[in-house]
Amino acid sequence: MNPSPEKPGVSVTRTPLPSPRAQGLLSALFVDASPIDLRLVGRTLLHAALVGAGAGVVAVVFFAAIELLDRFFLSGLAGYRALRAAGESFFGEHAMGSFRPWLLVLLPALGGLASGLITRLAPECRGGGGDAMIEAFHRHDGVIRRRVVWVKALASALTLGTGGAGGREGPTMQIGAAFGSFVAGTLKVSARERRILMIAGVAAGMSAIFRTPLGAALLATEVLYRDDVESDALIPALLASVISYSVFISVFGEATLFAHAPRYPFVPAHLPLYALLAIFVALCAIVFLKVMAFVKRASARLPVADWARPGVGGLALGLVAVPLLLLLGARHVLPEGQGIGVLGGGYGAAQVAITGASWLPEGFQGIELLVALAAIKIVAASLTIGTGGSAGDFAPSLAIGGLVGGAFGRIAALSIGDPRIDPGAFALVGMGTFYGGVAHVPLGSLVMVCELAGSYDLLVPLMLAEGIAFVALRDRSLYSAQVPTQRDSPAHPPGVLDVLRSLKVADVMIAGRPYVRFGLATPVPEVLRLAADTGWQDVFPVLDEQGKMAGVITSDVVRLLATERDLEVLTLAIDAMQPPVAVRPDDDLRTATEVLLAQGVREVPVVDDSGRIVGFLDESEVGRAYLDATPREERAA
Repeated sequence: MNPSPEKPGVSVTRTPLPSPRAQGLLSALFVDASPIDLRLVGRTLLHAALVGAGAGVVAVVFFAAIELLDRFFLSGLAGYRALRAAGESFFGEHAMGSFRPWLLVLLPALGGLASGLITRLAPECRGGGGDAMIEAFHRHDGVIRRRVVWVKALASALTLGTGGAGGREGPTMQIGAAFGSFVAGTLKVSARERRILMIAGVAAGMSAIFRTPLGAALLATEVLYRDDVESDALIPALLASVISYSVFISVFGEATLFAHAPRYPFVPAHLPLYALLAIFVALCAIVFLKVMAFVKRASARLPVADWARPGVGGLALGLVAVPLLLLLGARHVLPEGQGIGVLGGGYGAAQVAITGASWLPEGFQGIELLVALAAIKIVAASLTIGTGGSAGDFAPSLAIGGLVGGAFGRIAALSIGDPRIDPGAFALVGMGTFYGGVAHVPLGSLVMVCELAGSYDLLVPLMLAEGIAFVALRDRSLYSAQVPTQRDSPAHPPGVLDVLRSLKVADVMIAGRPYVRFGLATPVPEVLRLAADTGWQDVFPVLDEQGKMAGVITSDVVRLLATERDLEVLTLAIDAMQPPVAVRPDDDLRTATEVLLAQGVREVPVVDDSGRIVGFLDESEVGRAYLDATPREERAA
């Protein structure tokens, strides 16, 4: 039976007026109409500037300490000349001691032992530092102990200054984060601001050490998640990054880390090669993660104290690296004592992959050497970082990716014979793709590589390769502390919509309560009388002959009918009803709340699959369910 045409004075399509209660509780849950507090924004930026300045000074001291220890131990005592990138050293040439292979075997072990002893004061300083920083952000309110600043700096300087096969980025992540947490604690800001300042410290530390202000800020906000970004911290991170970068280059001067060709022309026909490179890089990244995990498990089973394990890893590193140096020296490939990027971060090896070197053989022999160096670097970095050595994984990742990319580019050039193929371009793309894939930081690593090379010519190939590697390494990560998205982080309590999505109508609906209902032919006087007898209903179902809901009459319509007394005799419930409004028991509360707000009512019928009413959902029950599901402190955050 179809409803009759609209009667004069009775609007069946009238938009219901929102009830005060519905517009009160539920709108308050969904809408935060408070204006932006510009004073808070300005204060946070001022604090971020302080973090940037302080982190820049710390980075200067940290970098200088590593260089001086390297000069004293490796160059002076062991006679070892590290292979460096074009812009990696700021101290110029210095006197070299006689090459002592036996001492070079022992130095990484001694540095590892000294580092392990120091980290007994702060065990969270063992390893790369990235995971510890991410863990502090998500699960410790951004609180990092103050001692981490100097413990991590000293332990890392000893590890890297004696030949540990790691980089400076992991330590600077943790050192910068600790400094940001220190500033936040001193200024007594909120937990949210403390986390933001911690990220600003991460960006500031990396920006100074690597001279990559934009890439460092992007990476600092990306590295916390596998599929998300901490967007609220981006502007403070950018400001801190710029200031720390300015402090650092004021002391050491401005220079890009890598030398490279004057220009890398974009050739669309080479994009399939870059896509294939991304697949090879992803496979090598998987090998790196597996080797690192194996070393960590083996290290945990060693019958020695935790603090002594970096010493064992350092000894194993010396036993791997020194025979290789002696072998290449005996073949007259290298001068005596010349490094090939196995010890230290490996930026020199990446530089060779980009621009070549006088000692690098031509043709397939050179390719074989680059591949061998990549494999050895995987083992060397795992021995240092996997045993708890205080060194970062960013530099080894760039080195491995660069070596793989350089080898791939040389294979492509020899196989295809296209003179436009520059192996250096593939080396740079491989660098960004490797770390971007394993750390899930595609944007940050893309920009950082461009800044490290001082060229954005490879932006398009990098975008393609980063995207492929990101998908290929979707379920693998260098940092186990990463969470998928903000929704999965304890740093971000679930919002109203997240809470309501997790609850079902069946969980909170009122079943079994007597309610007023009308038939299609119920006269309006009877409608008014029955509606007046209830104190809780806002929606009155109109049922057909089978007992199913055919429509509803809202309290607004009831009030309108009460003012039009001349229509009472002529009007039936079917004439006054609106289309049925209902939810189902398996609907989530967000869906149900949207219905309540859209209709401007304070309750809605709940119907089963057959269309029969099984209960009512009241707005007060939705509000109570939300309050029960969220702790008080989360609602106040």
